[in-house]
Amino acid sequence: MNGLNSVAGFGVGVMVGMTGVGGGALMTPILVLLFGVAPATAVGTDLWFAAITKMAGGAMHHGHGAVDWQVVRRLALGSLPAAAMTLAWLHVSGIGRSEQGMILQALGWVLILTAVAMLFRQSLHAVGQRLRESAPNGFRRLQPILTVVAGVVLGFLVTLTSVGAGALGTVMLLYLYPFRMTPSRLVGTDIVHAIPLTLVAGAGHLAMGHVNLLLLGSLLLGSIPGVLLGAKLNAKMPQGLLRAAIAAVLLAVASKLVLA
Repeated sequence: MNGLNSVAGFGVGVMVGMTGVGGGALMTPILVLLFGVAPATAVGTDLWFAAITKMAGGAMHHGHGAVDWQVVRRLALGSLPAAAMTLAWLHVSGIGRSEQGMILQALGWVLILTAVAMLFRQSLHAVGQRLRESAPNGFRRLQPILTVVAGVVLGFLVTLTSVGAGALGTVMLLYLYPFRMTPSRLVGTDIVHAIPLTLVAGAGHLAMGHVNLLLLGSLLLGSIPGVLLGAKLNAKMPQGLLRAAIAAVLLAVASKLVLA
């Protein structure tokens, strides 16, 4: 099983490094559906998997100058408090212990939202470009607050399901910063923002006993070299084709979770 975990970690790590997408969206369903891990434990373990994996990828993207730190700060201003409040709600309500089915349903619907966002990514980017050109001053004034709001949404979804930081985060950034975000900067900024978010959310899940450390270790054996390889391949791979393929997989997985 450890070998299979490492292989899964490597594959997901490559996807994260290349596209900034696929950490929670792929790993959490893999843990639940293929390895039989309890949903709450899958979420908590995957948050730490994502945090450590993205540290490796984020360091490489930062070294290439592909991180917009102003945008990272704006996102974190919303996402970190939202993560803390979601953890408090999970702890008080006891959902992580008693409502495993609810977590699976939430995961399924967030996967559907993620897949749709990936498929309509270019359309949303075009809408952002038109708004930026037609009303540049108003659009620029709203950018900071809308980025914080986007962070709040990501903080809640990532803490509850471990999904959203990559695919949803990149789509939001393309809409809010349609000309500022080059492909490499988009991936680097999204990955770096996800690091503190997943650390905060992961720390809360660890405190609630939702992390399998042995499973985490075997996943990381594959994911760290995978994400480094993916970051090197980032500019060479057909991003559109990769995203479409990931979206198709997510829709198939989501249908199984929602209809279960």
